[in-house]
Amino acid sequence: MSDLFEASGLSQSGPRPLADRMRPTRLADVVGQDHLLGPEGTLSRMLKTRTLGSLIFWGPPGTGKTTIARLLANETDLAFEQISAIFSGVADLKKVFEAARARRMSGRATLLFVDEIHRFNRAQQDSFLPVMEDGTITLVGATTENPSFELNAALLSRSHVMTFHSLSAEAIEKLLARAEELEERKLPLDEDARRVLIRMADGDGRSSLTLAEDVWRAAGQDEVFDAERLQEIVQRRAPIYDKSADGHYNLISALHKSVRGSDPDAALYWFCRMLDGGEDPLYLARRLIRMAVEDIGLADPNALVQANAARDAYQMLGSPEGELALAQSVIYLATAPKSNGAYVAYKAAMRDAKSSGSLLPPKHILNAPTKLMKQEGYGDGYQYDHDAPDGFSGQDYFPEQMGRKTYYDPPQRGFERELRKRLEFWDKRRKERG
Repeated sequence: MSDLFEASGLSQSGPRPLADRMRPTRLADVVGQDHLLGPEGTLSRMLKTRTLGSLIFWGPPGTGKTTIARLLANETDLAFEQISAIFSGVADLKKVFEAARARRMSGRATLLFVDEIHRFNRAQQDSFLPVMEDGTITLVGATTENPSFELNAALLSRSHVMTFHSLSAEAIEKLLARAEELEERKLPLDEDARRVLIRMADGDGRSSLTLAEDVWRAAGQDEVFDAERLQEIVQRRAPIYDKSADGHYNLISALHKSVRGSDPDAALYWFCRMLDGGEDPLYLARRLIRMAVEDIGLADPNALVQANAARDAYQMLGSPEGELALAQSVIYLATAPKSNGAYVAYKAAMRDAKSSGSLLPPKHILNAPTKLMKQEGYGDGYQYDHDAPDGFSGQDYFPEQMGRKTYYDPPQRGFERELRKRLEFWDKRRKERG
């Protein structure tokens, strides 16, 4: 199972896609990964020694992971073996390992490239460890998912993670120029349409070449497309956004931090990116409610009201009208005064609640519905706050063995300025009344 065509039973005798015909044959021809392949790149320095350790290639699709793995094998004179975790199981791995052992007996080592390696389960990932340790294979695994979450610690500890970057507009432009040279014709696009095509590629080199191929197929004699016509022809490629994967968590993190950082424009951008990627608007509504209580809290108590109202409005209106209510909530939260005072107080109180055991409340604040409880001192000395001067008795409500604690420390922002004044007033009265 050396490649995907064999795995799927397809023949390679038919016309080859442009992206396949343009696959680099030298590492020097790979674009967009200079931090790995430039003069001081990580892989360049490894290749100077003519030896490789096992590697994990982590990055978005279309950035050259497969191509570089194959070229590394050529550079280091290793036999190249390729499998995909989508199509392979335990039996396939055993065959690959046996072939690599036989090859090693004849004096040649194997570079095993495993595409989508994160698709293997824990036991399958563990099966690589013995053949990595005894030198039977040099593993190069490719993944679009965060290796920290998707790969076993044992496998990671034996590998060097290489991060691949999405291709820049300049790198994609270089690919398009090479494609025009290979095809011996210019892309039939005006300047603006060419920029749009590069943006459509979304940092994916393979996608940019597929889009270019679509354009050439659609163009008539001497026809040149503008941006609007380009979008009609190729349709718009869906953004790289998997709601169950890294992209999801990266974008919600960007939205949350933009709101926390009081940047409504950036917050709206990330909010719209998630909607455009197919995110459930109610998921976003729930996250906005969380932001209202975690990052704004009592600095603006109306933030939670606004977030809940936006959720209710979306449920009433549905899509697409309801998204505007959520967008309004994004703007309100981003422009609200910020405070994590309630959040910090809650966490501090929870730590004490978990560590203090089963301490009883002080007896003076306990009800005494029976004679025995009155004899035990329940309710003895309790002062009814409404009868006290300023409506404040200043009594202690913490367990006697614990003493007073301070959890909530409101900042001088928004409505919490008023809350701080109240707390300082009550603290002064409490000290005066001893």
